[in-house]
Parts: sequence; structure tokens; C-alpha cells
Amino acid sequence: MSFDADLFESMRLELRRGSLVLAVLARLREERYGYTLRQALAGDGIEMEESTLYPLLRRLETQGLLTSEWREEEKRRKRFYRLSPMGTDMLAALAAEWRGINASLDKII
Repeated sequence: MSFDADLFESMRLELRRGSLVLAVLARLREERYGYTLRQALAGDGIEMEESTLYPLLRRLETQGLLTSEWREEEKRRKRFYRLSPMGTDMLAALAAEWRGINASLDKII
């Protein structure tokens, strides 16, 4: 490679960071708890550490974009997340913005 690998990694993470919010919101159109959300995202090619996912879920809930509920399943308490009505609207707006940015970048690249 003719560029700095550390610099690439830093820029890759910066590029990825914004897309994680969109991916999490999109996957939470369907109710999930953290582990199954991580699995669904990984199945889509988006790996995410727990140390990234859970703070993001808490922030999105604080912002009013998600709702959560503790329930017992398989003899364990699990916190289930899903989009709030405001989260549904935000997802639609962000997805439209993403499509516009993506179309522009496709032209440029």
C-alpha cells in the first residue's frame, strides 16, 4: 500500500460511524434485543462490538428514537429495543439523505 495503514483505519472508522446509526435504526424496525441485533447486523456485513452497540442504543433511546422494555426470555432478563414513532420518521429521513449522498458519491467516484 502506498498510504499509511493507521490513517486509513482512522478514516475508515470515521466513514463507518455515521452509517452505524442508520443500520441500527433500520434493523430496529423489528423488535430485537442486543445480541440478536448484533447478529443481524453481522449477517449484513456490519460487525459491531458490544462496547459500541450498547452506548449507541442508550443514546438513541435518550434521543427518543427507540423504546425499550425489559422482559424475561429463556429464564434471562433481556432488554428489547424497537423504533419509536419518532425513530420511524427519523429513519425515513436519514435513509432519504443517505440515498442522496450515495447517488452523488457514485457519480463522483
